[in-house]
Amino acid sequence: MTPPADLPQRLGCSTISFQHLPLEGALAEIERLGFAEVDLGALPGVCDHVPFELDDAAIAQVAASIAASGLRVRSVNGDVGAFNDPGADASAQAAHVDRLLALTAAVGADALVLPCGALGHEPLDSLDADLERVAAALARAADAASAHGVEVWVESLHFLRLCFDRERAEALHALLAGSGVRPILDVAHVVAAGDDLPATIRAWGADIAHVHLRDAVPGEFSRPIGGGSIDFPAAFRALADIGYAGGFALELPSRAYVDDATGAMDDAARAARVDAIRDAAARMAPLVAGLDLTHPSLTTESLTTEGAS
Repeated sequence: MTPPADLPQRLGCSTISFQHLPLEGALAEIERLGFAEVDLGALPGVCDHVPFELDDAAIAQVAASIAASGLRVRSVNGDVGAFNDPGADASAQAAHVDRLLALTAAVGADALVLPCGALGHEPLDSLDADLERVAAALARAADAASAHGVEVWVESLHFLRLCFDRERAEALHALLAGSGVRPILDVAHVVAAGDDLPATIRAWGADIAHVHLRDAVPGEFSRPIGGGSIDFPAAFRALADIGYAGGFALELPSRAYVDDATGAMDDAARAARVDAIRDAAARMAPLVAGLDLTHPSLTTESLTTEGAS
């Protein structure tokens, strides 16, 4: 399947989708596929495109690689450890957040994305205490972000983390009211949690800052687009209903949260990875473009037709 010659500007690709390549190689593949923008992965052990030791020289090197690629960065997707860990070094986390904010500004991104707590569904203290710690850390990060001229967003519903479903995500949202921290909507995590995706979109409404795209089934959040049970046309109808005007990123890691998540691939696997992302772009491009219409025509049949062309 071949994506449209000109992909919608709002449809980007996360560098996490090319976690097996160095940053420069990932950017080159994304540019060749026709994307104009990226989310930049800075997730230790999942996507190492940003050095964990982020000194001024490292920031300058990453910014230079981005500038040379000609791609725009929508967000930097970072992780500095579990904000809900009562034993964490909060000052070290805050210092790392500040370095990531400096990087976010240096690459011209809109926001730094941070997680909703530790991996695992069980609180490390009590649920209320854990959520309060996460919210407080995110609010402090948002305060720091203002000095850099960027925002902080949170992936507030992540199937593998503390806030693994809509109920917990919305409890976190309530604690973040007035902080300026806005949620990322990852459609796959919502469906993996067993929540209603269109209803979640309509409930979160104008608060949604950005959308991650991949497929899922209940209990599993990482399927290729077309390989899960997500009703994408219904999701896009809901996004149209709320007047969503933000960006989208294909976030299609080949593996995550495993020992070899960033390991090299052989040539056949690399070619298959490119084909999977090309296929995903072809499926999603008509739906993203449809949001520019006053009354987008989004049906399951249209997705099937576009996906088969």
